[in-house]
Amino acid sequence: MPRVVVDAERCKQCMLCVEFCPGDVLQVGEETNSKGYRPVVMRDEDRCTGCAVCALVCPSICIEVYR
Repeated sequence: MPRVVVDAERCKQCMLCVEFCPGDVLQVGEETNSKGYRPVVMRDEDRCTGCAVCALVCPSICIEVYR
């Protein structure tokens, strides 16, 4: 099963990954990182196809996709 791993300290909550995810798999998390941002988390692992669009559009390069 594919999974998305976000480096929470590097995430700046720009929301590009959330907007571009074709499976609507990601959402803003509840936790805050040391810079005051709320990093993105997976909300529905079953819908992730491992397409890696989220990782491609991330300007902070903080997303890894494992298939």
